Amino acid sequence: MELAELLSLGGVVANLKAGSKKQLLQELSQRAAEVTGLSERAIFDVLLERERLGTTGVGNGIAIPHGKLAELERLHGLFAKLERPVDFDAVDDEPVDLVFLLLAPESAGADHLKALAWVSRLLRDKTVCEKLRGSDEDDALFALLTDSAAPHAA
Repeated sequence: MELAELLSLGGVVANLKAGSKKQLLQELSQRAAEVTGLSERAIFDVLLERERLGTTGVGNGIAIPHGKLAELERLHGLFAKLERPVDFDAVDDEPVDLVFLLLAPESAGADHLKALAWVSRLLRDKTVCEKLRGSDEDDALFALLTDSAAPHAA
């Protein structure tokens, strides 16, 4: 699996504005609806449902919200660097500024878990995160993510 299979340039947002976790999930749902063609509300609901099970704020300013939707035919990813960090109820109680949204078909099974592990490994790389935090352009973030992803393939 390669990041280019999950993520398109249209699915990368630099300096996303959100004042809260809920607003962030709404913004991501809206952008995911544009990329996937699915209902913004359906995406938002599945993300909220997943957050109720436990936070997807994994620490170090990173969140990996994710969910499964029956209507999807393949995995989709979106990446956002926030204009300002928001409280995301992360495991380390630190605010989040880097977010990778992962949406999968209901039938994804192991592929969904592999993609989650892969994104997690990529974003645990402090050098990658520093570069992402230092960039303010969608295309530069996309290039960093796709260039950095190669050694982390699942």
